Amino acid sequence: MTTQTPPSTAPAAPATDTPTGLIGIPAHLGRALATGGSALAVVSTFLAWTWTAEFPGDLTVYGYPGGLQVLVLVGGALATLLGLSSYGVRGLGWLTPAGGDAALKYATLGTFATAWYTVLAISFDLGGLVNLEPGGYVVAAATLIALVGALALPFERPEPDPFDPDDTGWERFKHESGHRWATVRAAFTSHSPGPVRALPSYVEILIIVAVLALALVVFTYGIGTEYDDLFVGFLITAGFGFSALNRSGLIAHASQITARHQNITVCGAFVAAACFPFTQTDDQYATLGVYILIFATVALGLNIVVGLAGLLDLGYVAFLGVGAYAAALVSGSPSSPLGVHFPFWAAVLVGAVASLIFGVLIGAPTLRLRGDYLAIVTLGFGEIFRIAVNNTDGTSGPDITNGSNGIASIPDLNILGFDLGIQHDIAGFTIGRFANYFFLMLVITAVVVLVFRRSGDSRIGRAWVAIREDETAALAMGINGFRVKLIAFAVGATLAGLAGTVQAHVTYTVTPEQYLFAGTTPPNSAFLLAAVVLGGMGTIAGPLIGAALLFLIPNKLQFLGDYQLLAFGLALVLLMRFRPEGLIPNRRRKLEFHEEADAPTVLSKTGA
Repeated sequence: MTTQTPPSTAPAAPATDTPTGLIGIPAHLGRALATGGSALAVVSTFLAWTWTAEFPGDLTVYGYPGGLQVLVLVGGALATLLGLSSYGVRGLGWLTPAGGDAALKYATLGTFATAWYTVLAISFDLGGLVNLEPGGYVVAAATLIALVGALALPFERPEPDPFDPDDTGWERFKHESGHRWATVRAAFTSHSPGPVRALPSYVEILIIVAVLALALVVFTYGIGTEYDDLFVGFLITAGFGFSALNRSGLIAHASQITARHQNITVCGAFVAAACFPFTQTDDQYATLGVYILIFATVALGLNIVVGLAGLLDLGYVAFLGVGAYAAALVSGSPSSPLGVHFPFWAAVLVGAVASLIFGVLIGAPTLRLRGDYLAIVTLGFGEIFRIAVNNTDGTSGPDITNGSNGIASIPDLNILGFDLGIQHDIAGFTIGRFANYFFLMLVITAVVVLVFRRSGDSRIGRAWVAIREDETAALAMGINGFRVKLIAFAVGATLAGLAGTVQAHVTYTVTPEQYLFAGTTPPNSAFLLAAVVLGGMGTIAGPLIGAALLFLIPNKLQFLGDYQLLAFGLALVLLMRFRPEGLIPNRRRKLEFHEEADAPTVLSKTGA
């Protein structure tokens, strides 16, 4: 007797093969609404959004956008251009090499979020919708219309997987919810752009210059946001704007062009960074700039240990502290028991060599461990360092570091007669103390980048990658795993100590509390590791951008108070969920995390 098995069922799919959008509006009408609504949002930024100047940014002026209106203007202009490009307007096809629909959805969503955030902030801060002027209502309606129109654009829906007829109601609900989520993701997915055609060298170099100039403008605007609402709006606009350009394929084409001129791109990036202090009218934001460079340089050194060699180091900030304390002890500080004052080049060597020695001493007995065991040992080293410098105060131990008071009154650096502690006039620009240290850290960052590039492309760099991917296989191929890992540990420690020598003079004081495993203020080991993972392990630009974001965002989110770390942690969780390979991943890690997109469909229970 045979048992008749009922055929497997699947969620209802559209009866027609014609692609449809998330919202049931004809595609031509949706495209018109998205483009027209975005253009109307641009026009609305020239109207007054509120009647009083009590809301930051002065949104009461007609004909002159200010504050958050500028961000809506940028987002609306980008969405309008993408919409026109999707119509095939001549001269705009270069904007959307991967198609414009997904990019248009991201751009309209970002503009909608920024506009409605502003409208709601005005209503809550000033006491109701009555405080809105006509421009506020216009921008709210225009961005909503644009978003609805963009969501109506057609896309290829994923085929639903069959489910087992014997599934419970909860299992069927999860199955259907997963298919709905896959459909939403497909709506915001674009095709891979083709290779960009070869252009004359001078044209490609001009494109690189334009990209770097745009990056400098965005960074300068973000670091210079004067109030909380504006920074939140900047994060929304920048995040969705980058996603829109990425989905349009423009980022991929720019990456291909920069890859053809790597040396020019790297040199241009440092030139653009060197221009940053000249964009500032005072030393306020140059302070953030120099701290970001210190944090980024240390993160790039950690990237050698974690990103290239695959060694999980949870006490890396201790090497920064070793370099800082070593330089402070020989800096001529009255708090130093040594009573010596070395020139800068000698202090740098002392800090770097001291960190190198500690790296070798810690790595030699511990690098035979792997994985979690190595992480626990490095975490212990970081805590031992902090406790040791806290106890060497002349009471609990020898008088070396002045205990919890640290080494204070560290004098400013004087390099070849150039005092970094005073203002200097250069070509009509006044360069303050922190700007001086910014230029110095830029040179040190360039040295670290050079070391990273050369070591990553060398024989030892390939050995690091082999150890990271499969240590057992690397050992079987004749690689001396212990020696290779010890070199990575020593190089990473030396680079951290190099940055620590400058940090000691920038902060005037070094104390044990500056070198914690985790805390609300970077640099600490947890933030350094997060910067490497967030930016993209194994790359140069990834940790630099990750460190800049991880230093700048907590600094600007202080208005959240006790909820700062909660919001920050939630943002990291979401980012790691949807982009686990990091913001700027290398090709290998991107394939590791997204290879299932190109793999055959996994069999369901019924198929199995």
